[in-house]
Amino acid sequence: MAKKEVGIIGLGNFGYYVGKSLVEMGHTVVGLDTNQAKVRQAQDVLTKVFEANATDKIALEQLGIAEMGNVVVSVGKSMEASILIALHLKEIGAPKVWVKAISEEHEIVLKKLGVEEVVFPERFAAQGLARKLVVPGVVDYLSLAEGVLVRELEVKDWAGKTLRELNLTNAYELQVVAIKPLKKEHFDFVPKADRTLQAGDVLLILGEEEKLSQIMA
Repeated sequence: MAKKEVGIIGLGNFGYYVGKSLVEMGHTVVGLDTNQAKVRQAQDVLTKVFEANATDKIALEQLGIAEMGNVVVSVGKSMEASILIALHLKEIGAPKVWVKAISEEHEIVLKKLGVEEVVFPERFAAQGLARKLVVPGVVDYLSLAEGVLVRELEVKDWAGKTLRELNLTNAYELQVVAIKPLKKEHFDFVPKADRTLQAGDVLLILGEEEKLSQIMA
């Protein structure tokens, strides 16, 4: 995976944990917040942290935040501050800006400013939780397209068959992206078509919810 440089403006819960996750994945993360306590909390976690006001365009330029490949803006419930920061970032040439939005009106304004990605973390988390509650075996709900799931399926009737014989891609437009062999803890990704399945193996299958339901019935 190519290493990325990411700036995060606003080190509340969302910004802090996005940054922490990125660092754990080996990426460079520079954080920025006006709150001294949040800056201290992030100092030992992120690559570099500054205490500064991101609504100050000059401060953003001096810190070089716009020179990073991606900038995430998560400044709590202040729509005005969020919009102003996004405007400054676009004006000083930030390549890709991600902004946590708090309302549909907020999203509309951000899109008009040219913000590439508008994020509603609570909405996304709620959708994922709802599907996990009602659809057993759902691993994730993808934002790539509506109704696309990654779902676990334990091998029973398919034991002794190969992925080629099952032909899930052509028959159901589904893709087996990984297999966790029986009694193993980790998945093997991009399995070969001639791999023979064993009872108790767990398949990780990507596809539309309706078509996944057909093979789970």
